[in-house]
Amino acid sequence: MTLQQWLFSINGRIGRRDFWVWIGIWVLAMIVLFTLAGSGWLSLQTAAFALVCLLWPTAAVTVKRLHDRGKSGIWALLMILAWMLLAGNWAMLPGVWQWGVGRFIPTLIIVMMLIDLGAFVGTQGENKYGKDTQDVKYR
Repeated sequence: MTLQQWLFSINGRIGRRDFWVWIGIWVLAMIVLFTLAGSGWLSLQTAAFALVCLLWPTAAVTVKRLHDRGKSGIWALLMILAWMLLAGNWAMLPGVWQWGVGRFIPTLIIVMMLIDLGAFVGTQGENKYGKDTQDVKYR
């Protein structure tokens, strides 16, 4: 699999290694972007724009990993739900509900998705989403 297919196509399957490589790149990019934005070297809007630009590659990698696990890419919408819950203003809810809806549920979704996609082995051999996993050619 080429880098272009890895980052921009939702077709195919990837293994855990290539999934974790992308997660590492994404986390490093977020740390750099928002550190630069926090120190005033970069505007917050530019950092947020970069985050939005990274959404498609993140979705492509996640969907291909879901395909390797034998699941539909629709399951990736759980990550969007978690993001929306984290970003919401839950002040209208009573005390413990604010924490539950705004922090606990999204954290649970993210942790469960990371465990499912990052720790469990994909289906062996061919499944309905394609042939066995393809390693990404980084060079």
